[in-house]
Amino acid sequence: MGNITETDLHAYADGQLDDSRRVQVAAHLAHDPAATESVRVWREQNEALRALYNPVLNEPVPQRLLALRVSRRRWPSLALAAGALGLSFGLGWMSHSSRTDRFVEAAALPHRAAVAYAVYAPEVRHPVEVGADQQEHLVKWLSKRLGNDLKVPLLTQQGFELVGGRLLPGVKGPGAQFMYQDARGQRITLYVSARDAEPRDTAFRFSQEDKIAVFYWIDGKLGYALSGEMDRASLLAVATVVYRQINP
Repeated sequence: MGNITETDLHAYADGQLDDSRRVQVAAHLAHDPAATESVRVWREQNEALRALYNPVLNEPVPQRLLALRVSRRRWPSLALAAGALGLSFGLGWMSHSSRTDRFVEAAALPHRAAVAYAVYAPEVRHPVEVGADQQEHLVKWLSKRLGNDLKVPLLTQQGFELVGGRLLPGVKGPGAQFMYQDARGQRITLYVSARDAEPRDTAFRFSQEDKIAVFYWIDGKLGYALSGEMDRASLLAVATVVYRQINP
């Protein structure tokens, strides 16, 4: 990296450099694709963490804490408590750090799904790579790329017909998008992302990205996210059907 260190790259990704140093790092990135990709990933992780924790940061401080007044004679006991808290934090950080990747992954899943929906749902001529008329080929192709047997839910009773699908980048590896459309032309997409972590399951979670509602969950080695510009209750009803068909 020459005189540009990894610390500089992290500071650049976090927007913490002064103008002079930022220009130097930017010039370095123009000739270092690997460093550029690292900065992109770090920024994406930052956004994922903000999506996770900003709602908590924006909560009002409880009145009981605002009213709290600490007298000087309590400082010795508070110092002991602070020491115990520090020890607890130190011991807990190991387990916390092991969970950080899972937090980032969980936050990135609905965001990627919403972005993919926003990009391809409005497409008129090329909304998918492979149409529903080649569904068998589509499923085999995407299953092979994701390394898992994929299922395409049937949503006819919910008023949606399969349009087709495409291969996309996933959260950690390849991903797939299946697109559906109703008689009015309204579209929903099922985004599926391969995972390289240990198999696990999560319940439905909800995310709102501007006008796009997303219900997402993790099932074994795959993450799923159903996206659409519709109200939460309606999308949940469809997501429930999708989940039941994937897990009969």
